[in-house]
Amino acid sequence: MSVLLISHPTCRGHDPGHGHPESPARLGAIGDQLIASGLDGLLHHLEAPAATREQLLRVHTGRYLDALEAARPEAGHAALDPDTALSPGSLEAARHAAGAVVMAVDRVIHGDVRRAFCAVRPPGHHAEPARAMGFCLYNNIAVGTAHALAVHGLARVAIVDFDVHHGNGTEAVFRDEPRVLLCSTFEHPLYPDSGADTQSAHIVNVPLPAGTDGASYRRAFEARILPALEAFKPELLMVSAGFDGHREDPLAHLTLVEDDYDWITRRLIDLAERHCGGRLVSALEGGYALPALGRSVAAHVKALLEYAPAQRTS
Repeated sequence: MSVLLISHPTCRGHDPGHGHPESPARLGAIGDQLIASGLDGLLHHLEAPAATREQLLRVHTGRYLDALEAARPEAGHAALDPDTALSPGSLEAARHAAGAVVMAVDRVIHGDVRRAFCAVRPPGHHAEPARAMGFCLYNNIAVGTAHALAVHGLARVAIVDFDVHHGNGTEAVFRDEPRVLLCSTFEHPLYPDSGADTQSAHIVNVPLPAGTDGASYRRAFEARILPALEAFKPELLMVSAGFDGHREDPLAHLTLVEDDYDWITRRLIDLAERHCGGRLVSALEGGYALPALGRSVAAHVKALLEYAPAQRTS
């Protein structure tokens, strides 16, 4: 199975400040682990283009894009909120992060490959149409999804967000868009303290208490997420792949391990093979314990590379 790994060197140029958990070292930890595990040479590497203003405007307001440009510092940092800051290279990094997801969508829809992983930063799922927050500037997965709807004319795109924090930004973008099914698991209560009371025909939120282990997570995923995806029958599966639910992560309190991320990935591949022609695009969100992040991404990528669902017989 050929799998794309899409990134760009500028994604390491976003510097939110000394000691910030969303550091450039995250991509280094992922790259090192992919090499150490022998997976890197099996991937087809591509450099991401920068997202265009037109692509970003499908998700974000023009006023917001202009405000980010005006806030970009020539040196040092410009705080956008207590957690989110701009450095001189931040917007270039963010444009390439969003552009990676657009490229991945194009490639899987054109049939070049069926699966892609975008190793990018800054993450995106907290970015709302007119607000940066939670380490996020542009909503990468939303930009790619909106591209699939607008350019490729898809009628049903599903997003599965397994980051430990609720993807409030993605929900804000697609709250009134029935062509998008958004399924999200997250710890609650936890930043950004949203999502627990939001449900609709196309938004399935599964809040989980602190301490949730892998077995409990899998039961919730099988009970709530998988049936919604089966009923929706997406034409494309998008994944907000956050690995901060790992038991070693310092910013949350779930106790998932690498085998759980392997299991999640295999279930999503099963779904994609049944309904999407195998088309699956995954983009990095959170994950801040560097060794655990590297191992968890390697488990995710290994499943993308190797897992082939058994053929069903009638």
